[in-house]
Amino acid sequence: QVQLVESGGGLVQAGGSLRLSCAASGRTFSTYAMGWFRQAPGKQREFVATISWSGGTTKYADSVQGRFTISRDNAKNTVYLQMNRLKPEDTAFYYCAGRRGVIGYTANEYDYWGQGTQVTVSS
Repeated sequence: QVQLVESGGGLVQAGGSLRLSCAASGRTFSTYAMGWFRQAPGKQREFVATISWSGGTTKYADSVQGRFTISRDNAKNTVYLQMNRLKPEDTAFYYCAGRRGVIGYTANEYDYWGQGTQVTVSS
């Protein structure tokens, strides 16, 4: 069992940056692929980024490629999402998620979810 807690959300102006963190409990964190998803009001939850258990493989949604960076520190049981050049359309609730095995691109592939953190980008 893995419990996930996100932090780092907030209000930022367009063009600014935020770094989200996701702290995981449990000894098996380093064996989990991790992902970030987001959900805006009235929209479905969408994939943002994913990282393999080793950190050696990362993948991004086209909408954030080149602006967001996912990383992890297995010694700290934490995964990060560095978000640069933020846009108003990045406004959403951001969730981290974990799954055993390889990286995943869809929400239903993930077994564990955090409660989320709000990111609001003003224009």
